Amino acid sequence: MSSFFELPSPFPSEPGLVRLLEPPCSDAQALASRLLEGRYDKPFVLDNAGLRALHFSLGYVQSVMHIDNPSTLVLAYAQRMMAFLLFNPRPRRITMLGLGGGSLASFCHRHLPAADLTALEIDPHVIALRTLFGVPPDDGRFRVIEGDGVRWIEDANTRCDVLLVDAFGAEGVATELLERDFYAHARHHLGGRGVLVMNVAGERSSYAAHVARLLDVFDERVIAIPVREDGNHIVFAFRDPAFAPRWHWMRSQALALKGRLGLDFPGFAQQLEAGERQGHAQRLAR
Repeated sequence: MSSFFELPSPFPSEPGLVRLLEPPCSDAQALASRLLEGRYDKPFVLDNAGLRALHFSLGYVQSVMHIDNPSTLVLAYAQRMMAFLLFNPRPRRITMLGLGGGSLASFCHRHLPAADLTALEIDPHVIALRTLFGVPPDDGRFRVIEGDGVRWIEDANTRCDVLLVDAFGAEGVATELLERDFYAHARHHLGGRGVLVMNVAGERSSYAAHVARLLDVFDERVIAIPVREDGNHIVFAFRDPAFAPRWHWMRSQALALKGRLGLDFPGFAQQLEAGERQGHAQRLAR
């Protein structure tokens, strides 16, 4: 069990309580100064107004949860990543690249009890914070693996129905995904009708090459939708060569999913249809 050092938030614009992975005898003033100056080199947690946020810096919120209800999805981008259920409402195996605050892992663990879930996280400090975010303990159908998720997927001898990718470095989408030809390995890791769902954010120059590579590897079977609330885009890539969205069927499926999970699946379906029709992924890649 990890211990957490607590101190009042030093950020004037973000009051609340900060928790750090530091020993009890730490110097609170020195830590506050490092946080304010952007020199603190571990993720930290900020509680404020009933919300708990995971930060890598004050300006980079990685995950947010309701303290009283950890399995809900607060951030709009995380909600839209769940739109993969419109294509496969009953996935059997889900792989997640990047644990973060575990909001997607917790949501899938609660609402998809038949799915086997594997979350890959390279930063042990992120994993050490999992209890603060209500991430379920490992069990027979859920596991968090510490290590290089890109390499793990290269070497994997299993297949998944859904691959959720939320992997960022200091400059945006992790450059290792391109350097190691992750997208080709990801396609191989997917089952015959598998779907890759990826969060991209930041300056377009930081992610355009990633979207372009997805379009190439998946033979243009890629749909992107914007997340205006968060300034992100969610990209869906489909392995099935015969992939053809059944938009009419999807509208009825969206209503059923909204009733079961409480997310705006009808709105997601409309965005996906518009994203395909307008070639939004192709525009992101330019």
